[in-house]
Amino acid sequence: MIHIRSAGEIEKISKACQIVKETLEFIQELIAPGITTMELDHEAEKFIRSKGAKPGFKGVYGYPATLWISIDDEVVHGIPNNRKLQDGEIVSIDVGSLIDGYYGDHAKSFAVGTVDSKKEKLMSVTRECLLDGIDNAFPGNRIGDIGHAVQKKAESNGYGVVTELVGHGIGTKLHEEPQIPNYGKPGTGPKIEVGMCFAIEPMINMGTPGVFTKKDGWTVCTNDGMPSAHFEHTITITEDGAKILTI
Repeated sequence: MIHIRSAGEIEKISKACQIVKETLEFIQELIAPGITTMELDHEAEKFIRSKGAKPGFKGVYGYPATLWISIDDEVVHGIPNNRKLQDGEIVSIDVGSLIDGYYGDHAKSFAVGTVDSKKEKLMSVTRECLLDGIDNAFPGNRIGDIGHAVQKKAESNGYGVVTELVGHGIGTKLHEEPQIPNYGKPGTGPKIEVGMCFAIEPMINMGTPGVFTKKDGWTVCTNDGMPSAHFEHTITITEDGAKILTI
């Protein structure tokens, strides 16, 4: 079931989204060579709780932490641990919050110290993929139009689009219908309507699109060991098009 949210519901989702936006802004200031992913996770949890919210991921599907932190060839769902960030790495951080019964979801990839030009371009293009997807999220268009825009931008730059993982509707559950693939054909899929709320989240690989999941059951990595980047915004659909709630 695809939910059409009321103005009051959208306001609650927006409140949760502002918290995750502020959380990533806070965490960005801490990202530096030498800090551990567990330290980032602890700081994020304290920050989210200080806003009167709960970490949106913790306990969902049995997940043990506040953040998903993925480094270089890790695409998404990396579990925080004692690993220290190193200069030149890409670190992708995905965060959720839950407040007043509604979720917000947001992700960005960051450079640790100074990264090379190839990684800079990967992050830049992945961010553009997200914005192109959002530009195609307007009433009367279809979900396939979003995925097509993402795929076109990524593949035109020689990158691989992860197909096993998708964006999603959001509201009283973290993951709701519809699924938002990062690939697709124009004019296909559910029609986009005013009041929908969903998260668009391109996961783009520098090399081939193939991925696998580590033995921890969570961390998704590229098959070829090349870096990946991940950006995500939660949006709502208005009569004038998409409104980004995590900005």
